[in-house]
Amino acid sequence: MELIDQPTNPCPPGARLMALRTSDGVELRAALWRPQGFARGTVALVQGRAEFIEKYYEVIAELLSRGFAVAAFDWRGQGLSQRLLRNKVKGHLRRSTDYCLDLDALIAQALAPECPKPWYALAHSMGAAAILDYAGAGGDAFSRLVGVAPMLALSGMAGSTLARGTASTLNALGLGRLYVPGGGPITLAQRPYAGNILTADPRRYARAAQILDFAPALALGDPTIGWIRQSYVLMERLNSDDFARKIKIPALFVAAGDDRLVSTGAIERYARKLKVADCLVLPGARHEILMERDEIRARFWAAFDGFLPGEPFLQQAATTAG
Repeated sequence: MELIDQPTNPCPPGARLMALRTSDGVELRAALWRPQGFARGTVALVQGRAEFIEKYYEVIAELLSRGFAVAAFDWRGQGLSQRLLRNKVKGHLRRSTDYCLDLDALIAQALAPECPKPWYALAHSMGAAAILDYAGAGGDAFSRLVGVAPMLALSGMAGSTLARGTASTLNALGLGRLYVPGGGPITLAQRPYAGNILTADPRRYARAAQILDFAPALALGDPTIGWIRQSYVLMERLNSDDFARKIKIPALFVAAGDDRLVSTGAIERYARKLKVADCLVLPGARHEILMERDEIRARFWAAFDGFLPGEPFLQQAATTAG
């Protein structure tokens, strides 16, 4: 278990690598960083599907520069955490609640013993859905959530009733470990830039591909039928009125105006269902907002800085220092 460091994608200094173990015995890779001086709190950086810690080095450095400690980890089945199938490039999930077990391990084994409070979550896509699932089930570790293009409904044909029914049927027939129809071992990030649905920034797109070329063990191909079936189960649970009413964490959703993976309209509607939530849509952004063009990222960071409180903690530091 290691952190991959490259001249074109340097690891922020001061990383502390950790191995976490979930209650069902899955080993996860995690890493912690502390800022120089007083920490305003800790941001748990929660990835989307097929992502990995190294992809977020730029974001980690930006969080450190804002005075936050950072805790990052790879979900089960991806990155350098334990893979779930013999064919390691298949993106699989056994149960829709398993990601909450990963979060429990992060909180108990990394955040609680090592990280200054308050704890915030910065979560992308599938990761944001998992944080909402954790919060709706009674989890209260995080003071605030910034959800980037949260996976609340899929876009286009993938979000249709037909797609959900097909996944359920194929899974019931025992085909859950097969790739989704038309899927294969090549990750989206390693496909040609032209026509990609992830980002309009060619430099950051190329950087992600270069990381995977250098460290192919990080790569994850298309999801299995089982993964997509459990994702539909997760999204259906999140969208039930009874479940949404249980989510009390203050949330800022930042959605992409040109998202072709998840439904931006569903994100806007969900923000209105929650007790304390707001939604910002960034025109022209594709799904991976944190990997987007500088002007889009600048708007994201302005919203982030306005949402996460900081001044009281700086005042506390000054008082302590005095």
